[in-house]
Amino acid sequence: MSEAETGRDRQLYGFDILSTPLLTDLYELNMFDAYLEAGMTAPAVFEFFVRKLPPCRNFLVAAGLEQVVRFLREARFGEAELAWLRDSGRFSQQAIARLAAFRFTGDVDAMPEGTVFFPDEPVLRITAPLPEAQFLETRIINLLHFQILIASKAVRMVLAAGEDRTLIDFGLRRAHGAEAGLLAARAAYLAGFAGTATIPAEPLFGIPIFGTMAHSFIQAHDDETEAFLHFARARPAAVVLLLDTYDTEAAARKLVELAPRLAAEGIHLRGVRLDSGDLAEHARRVRRILDEGGLDQVRIFASGGVDEHVIAAHRAADVPIDGYGIGTSLTTSNDWASLDCAYKLQEYAGIARRKRSEGKATLPGRKQVWRRFDDAGRMAGDTIALLDEPGQGEALLRPVMRDGEPVAPLPSLEEARSRLRRQLERLPAGLRGLATDHSYPVVVSAGLQRLMAAVDSQSAH
Repeated sequence: MSEAETGRDRQLYGFDILSTPLLTDLYELNMFDAYLEAGMTAPAVFEFFVRKLPPCRNFLVAAGLEQVVRFLREARFGEAELAWLRDSGRFSQQAIARLAAFRFTGDVDAMPEGTVFFPDEPVLRITAPLPEAQFLETRIINLLHFQILIASKAVRMVLAAGEDRTLIDFGLRRAHGAEAGLLAARAAYLAGFAGTATIPAEPLFGIPIFGTMAHSFIQAHDDETEAFLHFARARPAAVVLLLDTYDTEAAARKLVELAPRLAAEGIHLRGVRLDSGDLAEHARRVRRILDEGGLDQVRIFASGGVDEHVIAAHRAADVPIDGYGIGTSLTTSNDWASLDCAYKLQEYAGIARRKRSEGKATLPGRKQVWRRFDDAGRMAGDTIALLDEPGQGEALLRPVMRDGEPVAPLPSLEEARSRLRRQLERLPAGLRGLATDHSYPVVVSAGLQRLMAAVDSQSAH
């Protein structure tokens, strides 16, 4: 669709495609209408969870709750949306009238952002009238799934990099859309990245932004040294120059020759960037050239095809790279592009409900996740239990909203970052590495097992 066509559509209906509550699946409104027709408006409980870990992940990271809460608080059907609903001819007048007055009135309980979690554990619970809770499904999954996916990929890179290497998100241009690129920057920062190249992440989320230069800037000049000089004078406070447009090592030597001239103007090189070829070998050669030229304080930054495995290999080989810009592998989670997640009905009208589909069976009822720790403070195992069962350890789901309003301000993004950092320190050693280790114990409580059996017995008749 062209920009002109998009503009005409927005003028015709007057709603923004990224903020309208119509950004959902048709079947949500189909069911909304049908529930009203059947008079099924009693309280319902839905939970969001991930069914299984990807083979290349040892754990997942809760993320996206802030965007979910904002969506729940702001979801409104304006005149433009109502006009489209009426014009479509698909929905009853009763449904349209209810949507005209739509407000989220329910409760939310969730794991705070930055919480490590595992399969089948409820990450978020919605308790609300059935039509309302059902309608929310698509956008809740959309917001939670993507940031969990990216944060869980990014944290592997953070663990691989260690404390002495800086990671920056470079992924907007390869992200699957503008919102995805922006939320990927947020998820990566939550996971421990130092910042992003995506500009709106700074005013929206307070994430530091970073940028260097492209090869085109060098190519636009007739002389590479002149290009370096022009850029350094234009950006004297944070000079990072790209070395591999032509000959990487030759460019490094040019910088050594240029550095005294820049220093005389009060300009000091902060770093250089490598973006192609054998990054490890180029980094070693460039480091040698810079050090011999008295530029031992200049940092080497690398980008281009970097993922956690590249970072880990460089770290093991003591490659002199100080930081990485990571793009495609981050924002597309290219080794595993989606999670088997779901938002399922667990209770309606006070009665526990359970899906028994092959390979997709659910755990009924309202639940809590309890986390135990060993004597050293390491995570030792989780128990998925009914909400009213006593548990041992730390309860992971916390109250977030009651009657449609937040119970308290959500933790800030910085607080979520700190929470995850503390959680990573308490991970069992086997889960911190890149090798697959799905040995972390998650058990279902005795009370929940009894409820499952009871629900199955009742639904069998």
